[in-house]
Amino acid sequence: MKAIGYTQAGPITAQNALVEFDAETPQIGPRDLLVEIRGISLNPVDVKVRAMPALGPEKGQTKVIGYDAAGVVREVGSKVSRFNVGDEVFYSGDLTRPGTNAEFHAVDERIVGKKPKTLGFAEAAGFPLTSITAWEILFDSFGLKEGEGQGESLLVIGAAGGVGSILIQLAKKLTGLTVIATASRQDTVDWIRKMGADMVINHRESLSEQISELGLTPRYVASLNGTESHFPAIVELIKPRGHIALIDDPQSLDINTIKLKALSFSWEFMFTRSMFQTEDIEKQHELLNRVSELIDNGTLISTVTGNLGKLSVETLKKAHIEQESGRVIGKNVLEGFAS
Repeated sequence: MKAIGYTQAGPITAQNALVEFDAETPQIGPRDLLVEIRGISLNPVDVKVRAMPALGPEKGQTKVIGYDAAGVVREVGSKVSRFNVGDEVFYSGDLTRPGTNAEFHAVDERIVGKKPKTLGFAEAAGFPLTSITAWEILFDSFGLKEGEGQGESLLVIGAAGGVGSILIQLAKKLTGLTVIATASRQDTVDWIRKMGADMVINHRESLSEQISELGLTPRYVASLNGTESHFPAIVELIKPRGHIALIDDPQSLDINTIKLKALSFSWEFMFTRSMFQTEDIEKQHELLNRVSELIDNGTLISTVTGNLGKLSVETLKKAHIEQESGRVIGKNVLEGFAS
């Protein structure tokens, strides 16, 4: 099968940063699906993994990455019970297994959902990783249940990316939270208002002062980037006994500062369930099916802003460059080799 990978970790500008090659079609396990990939999308994790030597391929090997995908089931394992050959699916894969930048991909059925009927494959591929991340922040980290949150507010820092775009929507559609979101450019401000944010503030200015001017004290803060620089302000502006969740990789945080307010603190990493085969791994299957229903009934709108064309070394490299720029609004997607 066709696949795109890399032989050595490094910058995307290197001559052979990504290469197309012939790979063996994956062998599936008892709980696996073999999926013909029809669409993929890019996330920060793609560029982080590609650039890190510690996560790079062994000498002489070519590593395939890529996580978000949508496609058609071509084979099922002996213990598969949720899907049949021919089903259209979407999912975000497993960090410990070969990736989705290929014609075919093997994935555990317990982290796979049924693709939204109203979306094409590439657009559907823009949803899984960000939807799982946002869902787990709201309902696992914050411990909210659907319909809760009346009278409370959520601050989303760095809200115009993929996770922020769907987190705003889930919070507005499934909870009673007032959503305050941050952006610093007019195009990102316009985007997060489209996603449903109640209020917008600028993360390049004092967060605590702007929150004070709004007359609100958030109980929940989702910090999606820049956490290290924003952390003192978060601790200042959040309610006592509030909850902070983050997804980025700060070098250091003074966690002692949250003691006086008795704050709760969570790191969200949506690959944890698949990496460690947790006892509740199937929750990702369930929530993806729910997200699919919410898309098809019009509750959620697409967060995809760019389709970069068919998967190739050139288009995938362009997607990585755009992702590394830090200026992507929503999600970029590509059509699969088989599309």
